[in-house]
Amino acid sequence: MPIAYIPRTRELYSAYAPYRWVVNEEPPPWTPLRKLLAQCKVALMSSGGVLYRDQPRFHREDASYRLIPRNANRADLSIWHFGYPTKDAEQDPNCVFPLERMREFEAEGRIGELCDPAFTFMGGVYSARKVREELAPKIVEELRRRRVEALYLVPA
Repeated sequence: MPIAYIPRTRELYSAYAPYRWVVNEEPPPWTPLRKLLAQCKVALMSSGGVLYRDQPRFHREDASYRLIPRNANRADLSIWHFGYPTKDAEQDPNCVFPLERMREFEAEGRIGELCDPAFTFMGGVYSARKVREELAPKIVEELRRRRVEALYLVPA
């Protein structure tokens, strides 16, 4: 099903100046893995707006994130996002938050250890500045504190 997000975006923001697209002048930093993925602690992160049990819903301009326990069941998860139709993700959160697949990868030895917790936020509905200055530094600190060596980011 095609998503008419451009007309929707224009309508939602018609009272504001036209959007200024982010232009990244520098390539993203790249750090090669120093060991096999099967030996790494890997974190799951999604911008799909996934919530665990009674966590508060995301809101517009929300640069916060939620921590999802690695043992969460599908019944524990819900989706709250303004930027995409969430019907499929509500039926199977793995399409935007593949927690079950990541646990399988750990059990099969494809990854060394799945970080507990996983991370989720509502991406795409606020500024790149907020991501760079507010959201990213907080998550990076969480990842460092948990000694995460690789990150699997699923954009929604």
